[in-house]
Amino acid sequence: MSATETASRTGSMEWLAIALTPGLGPARGRRLVEFFGSAGAVLRAPLTELEAAGIQAMSAQSLSSGKSLELAGEEMTRALAAGAQIITLGDDAYPIHLKQIYDPPLALYVRGEASVLAQPGIAVVGTRHPTPYGSGMAERLSCDLATRGLVILSGMARGVDTAAHRGTITAQGKTVAVFGTGIDVLYPKENTRLSEQILSLGGALVSEFPMGTFAAPQNFPIRNRIISGLSIGVLVIEAAEYSGTRITARCALEQNRDVFAVPGNVTNKNSWGPNTLIKQGAKLVATWEDVWEELPEDVRLALTPERDESQGPETASLFVDTEIRPHEKRILALLKADESTHIDELVDRLEPELSPSEIFAALFELELAGKIRQMPGKNFVKSF
Repeated sequence: MSATETASRTGSMEWLAIALTPGLGPARGRRLVEFFGSAGAVLRAPLTELEAAGIQAMSAQSLSSGKSLELAGEEMTRALAAGAQIITLGDDAYPIHLKQIYDPPLALYVRGEASVLAQPGIAVVGTRHPTPYGSGMAERLSCDLATRGLVILSGMARGVDTAAHRGTITAQGKTVAVFGTGIDVLYPKENTRLSEQILSLGGALVSEFPMGTFAAPQNFPIRNRIISGLSIGVLVIEAAEYSGTRITARCALEQNRDVFAVPGNVTNKNSWGPNTLIKQGAKLVATWEDVWEELPEDVRLALTPERDESQGPETASLFVDTEIRPHEKRILALLKADESTHIDELVDRLEPELSPSEIFAALFELELAGKIRQMPGKNFVKSF
């Protein structure tokens, strides 16, 4: 290891020690480093000076006794064993956008490509219980934006978050999932395959919480400032009046990020969040162009590749068009994008024309083609 690498490793360990100090927190830890001049100076400061700096007694004792540095060494070993790297506030690789917020994490645990955190990205957030319309819009918009080179950031939660990550993967794009748990604790478990796909396509999994941190409810609102902080804008798709998504939107406004929102049915409680944001000045989004035209010019220019005219026009569709048979078209005409239809209703309405077995086969083919999606309880919706 070179002298430069050794110094960098030492600096990271010192910042991590401060991050792991009990009773300190990101904002107070950062001010402490500014007060003493460097992370190393904090760890070398005597107990009396640390106490005079206004921090809690247990924090001062942990720092002066070397306990914090010991914790950092153990944590670094666990992180490396889990395939994660730790990027601290003093590192050159720390995302510049995130460094600009009021209380940036002192340490970030990252699995995957850390460089993707510095690329222009849009956060896509919303309810854990979306309507078919909400999950469809999250998937389609994420796919369309990722196709054009934007990184899609979200929180790996059920619902809109999962749809956003899935849409990005459909586009073979890069997406970042910000955990509300330790980087080694996947939540929810059913997204294990999704996390593997994110990593395989050059994305990243990120957390500020120490290794082994479980899914405590209070952690998820805390991590929301990272989702917005890493982005250049936040897109809200379905959120009830009292939800974590409101926290993310508020963080975005405080961090001077653009806020976008997809309007929803006024009779649906999940439409309260985006519709209210639009009334308050958020940019209404119906297609990817609505987000694209609001991006800074330098970002658009950097993301727009030189197109080969022989390739034909671009498509904004989530799925590639494929030829479908007449009876499949008949089924497709009965399905809606914003309301699910039970299979029994389809059988009743098509019984004179198609047998149940033909309907089942057609539904299977349509689902494989990406034209429809099956929801729980044998309900079906048309894909966007």
